[in-house]
Amino acid sequence: MKKRILITGATGFVGFHLIEAALSSGLHVFANVRSSSKVEHLQSLNINFVELDFESIYALSKNIDENKYDYVVHAAAVTKAKNLDEYNKYNASYARNLAIAVSNATHKVEKFVFVSSLAALGPLKKTNELLNENGVLNPVTYYGKSKALAETYLSNIQNLPLLIFRPTAVYGPRERDILMVLKAISRGFEVYMGDANQKLSFIYVKDLAEIMISSLKSSLVNKTYNVSDGHIYGRSSFSESARRIMRKRTLRVTVPLPLIKGIAWSMEKAYKFTNKMPTLNIDKVNELTGINWSCDIKLIKKDLGFSPRYQLQQGLEETIKWYKSNKWL
Repeated sequence: MKKRILITGATGFVGFHLIEAALSSGLHVFANVRSSSKVEHLQSLNINFVELDFESIYALSKNIDENKYDYVVHAAAVTKAKNLDEYNKYNASYARNLAIAVSNATHKVEKFVFVSSLAALGPLKKTNELLNENGVLNPVTYYGKSKALAETYLSNIQNLPLLIFRPTAVYGPRERDILMVLKAISRGFEVYMGDANQKLSFIYVKDLAEIMISSLKSSLVNKTYNVSDGHIYGRSSFSESARRIMRKRTLRVTVPLPLIKGIAWSMEKAYKFTNKMPTLNIDKVNELTGINWSCDIKLIKKDLGFSPRYQLQQGLEETIKWYKSNKWL
């Protein structure tokens, strides 16, 4: 009998790659999707679709008992919301409800994996340090605050076989925010926010998905891991790699940070009476202008034998190739 895994956020960027990694590991995949979700890109995969009611712990526990999941990976989250309350509802309260349901269900789940974010820690202000798992949570965005709250909720639930992963900036096929940067470079523009030096980190989505799926077979619980490819990059490393791969020459434009924040504030006001949030918002500016996002991955290497297969250059090559072949770029 194949082990059963529930993956939430299945239609999202990371969720899709989690499904692929789970299938490659021989797992029977149940993908949580909303009735309004676009699932065309999942239709060819040998998976089962389920729709969960995250408002009801009872309904969630019932679903767990009916489908008898061996593993639950909670990747569902919102990255754009109107205010902190909305972020907390979707990213923290829903995670708590699912975790309580796992804890309360008659059927015992072997592992509950929560996809958090390095944003829960927040960037360092000093450039001579590394973010580590034991650092004080100091998020600078609403998104990061909601993920930090979710971690707190989950850590206090008894009998939960919990593993938390905090990926840094995730890139790869199907990611749309970084695609915007690549489109600008392909058109000959390289845009920077402010002129401060930065230390950045990245993780290729396939490396992230594979380590989370492989962790399910470990005996470890109640552990938190930061995830990056183990390298530290400068603020221009991403664009330089992309330029080389696409063989582009660019005009480098540095926009003063006060101007960027003013534009972001204005866009948020313009979107106030819509159901959407602009791609450029104050939260995104605070995240992208953090001075030091470099992180220590010694713990995940030690505990789980994590050995990233992709560094930025290799990951971008594969990503750009996918974007081009699928007419995204």
